[in-house]
Amino acid sequence: MGHRRIEDLPHYLYADYVQWEGRWELIYGIPYAMTPAPTIQHQSISHKIAAALAESLKECKECQALLPVDWKIDEDTVVQPDNLVVCGKAEGAYLNKAPALIFEILSKSTATKDKTTKFSIYEREGVAHYVIVDPKEQFAKVYSLHDGRYIKVMDATDESCEFDLKKCQISFNFSEIWA
Repeated sequence: MGHRRIEDLPHYLYADYVQWEGRWELIYGIPYAMTPAPTIQHQSISHKIAAALAESLKECKECQALLPVDWKIDEDTVVQPDNLVVCGKAEGAYLNKAPALIFEILSKSTATKDKTTKFSIYEREGVAHYVIVDPKEQFAKVYSLHDGRYIKVMDATDESCEFDLKKCQISFNFSEIWA
């Protein structure tokens, strides 16, 4: 029995994706199940990130913090970042433009995808700031886009980081998300 070539594999599109039960991401036509459900630690950190973002954005009328929503990049790529900030109006069934800031919280099942595949997608699509949060080690790698490439700004444990979201500037204190 021969090996299957990549061109022999099914290639799914957004129209297929919206029919599926449960949580999925679609990357370059390949479906990724968002299972198992996030751990309690993952959810706790995500909740604290969301609260800190909402607090830091309360003075900004242009930007909003969101929990996982579909970001339809094109017909065969739809992702759901763990936490994100969008600037400008966001409404409808999915985002159709790059968020200004994305946090992905690593888990055993998503770590490789978050560190490689999504890293390159977010970089290519112009996400200004990408934060990869490691709950086990309790640190975050903070990247900012410079001339179309991500440059690591810091490894954060209990530091604060300033994010320039164009419409506003926010300070994010990483010490608030671990406890």
